[in-house]
Amino acid sequence: MNENQPNRRSFLKAGLTLGAAAFVAPSAAIANVASRDDEFKIAVGPYLQTNFNNEMTILWLTNKNATGWVEFGEQADQLSQKAYGKAELGLMQANSKLNAVTLKNLKPGTKYYYKIVSKEIKDFQPYKLTYGATASSAIEEFVNAHRAKDEVSFLMMNDTHDRPESIPQLLALVPDKKQDFIFFNGDIFDYQTDERQIIEHMLQPCVDNFAKHTPFIYVRGNHETRGKFAREFPQYYMHVGHAAFTLGPVRFVVLDTGEDKEDAHPVYAGIVDFDDYRVQQAEWLKTEINSKEFKKAPFRVVMMHIPPRFSGDAHGPKHCTELFEPLLNQGKVDLVLSGHTHKYMVHQPDKALNHYPLIIGGGPRTGTRTITKIKADRNKLVASMLDDSGKEVGTYTALKK
Repeated sequence: MNENQPNRRSFLKAGLTLGAAAFVAPSAAIANVASRDDEFKIAVGPYLQTNFNNEMTILWLTNKNATGWVEFGEQADQLSQKAYGKAELGLMQANSKLNAVTLKNLKPGTKYYYKIVSKEIKDFQPYKLTYGATASSAIEEFVNAHRAKDEVSFLMMNDTHDRPESIPQLLALVPDKKQDFIFFNGDIFDYQTDERQIIEHMLQPCVDNFAKHTPFIYVRGNHETRGKFAREFPQYYMHVGHAAFTLGPVRFVVLDTGEDKEDAHPVYAGIVDFDDYRVQQAEWLKTEINSKEFKKAPFRVVMMHIPPRFSGDAHGPKHCTELFEPLLNQGKVDLVLSGHTHKYMVHQPDKALNHYPLIIGGGPRTGTRTITKIKADRNKLVASMLDDSGKEVGTYTALKK
């Protein structure tokens, strides 16, 4: 076990909702953005993350160490408000290439305009800081979703495995661009190598296609836990683990299913402890399904990379079935969304086993790739899975009970 891992009690006290997910301050290890020239500039971004609690986190990277902020407002020509990265122990976020600024207390259902601004730090001495050039983005916009809205719509992608071209190709199959968010259900990468891989194989395609104005949510797959950069990887996102949040008629629960092999497998070299991590999440899920927010929601959707069933006899999938399926049944979950198997399928509820419907997205290769669109109002939830030709290959409808 990693000696820095929190014990179970501290884990359960840590406010495990998306709204309480703390952004980890970037370490020196992630300061690797390469520039083709010496000009200070924004390397990638902005991209949006949110907890749907009248907040929006805006992230971006520069090619050199800097300090940054966001200018925003309700009119494009009046960006009169300014927000900075979270201060830690009195020190504002600075001298880093990675920026994360959270706009708080936003008005529900309101459109906001914003731009990101960074000022290069050329020299950082104990008693003298020397600034360089300033770089800023164009003015972008987003709508702060109203948590009590009548309808919610989102898309799910999974298992693209370092094929960045799949992101725009799959998105193009859904002409309606009015989704509340995009959900990445794990294994967007084969393993974690370095910062450039994260930028080129996910962040940049997202920024180019939607992430400046539509937020995305991301949960790790088993492949994101692998490689020398796996421990730095979460710092590029507001959140990559388990969480719960409400938007419109849906209570969303996100589970981080960890690895699919046993912790003692030689490939992990004795430096993982996913069994205990899943046990901790099961305890958290037990609390979540008994919460007022979960019970009162017209629909309850669980999103997890490794399916709780129908994903083979490896240790991780079996452990997920053992821990999570009884709780999913007890909680009367309306839909589970997964990936991992690379074989798209819609599994109907089974009174003897899985009481919940399960949609498993496809794999990375042409002909197996899928995008799933989900829309729910207060009476009905409809999920439709498309393959990469645009053909519907699975559907499920849930009615309010």
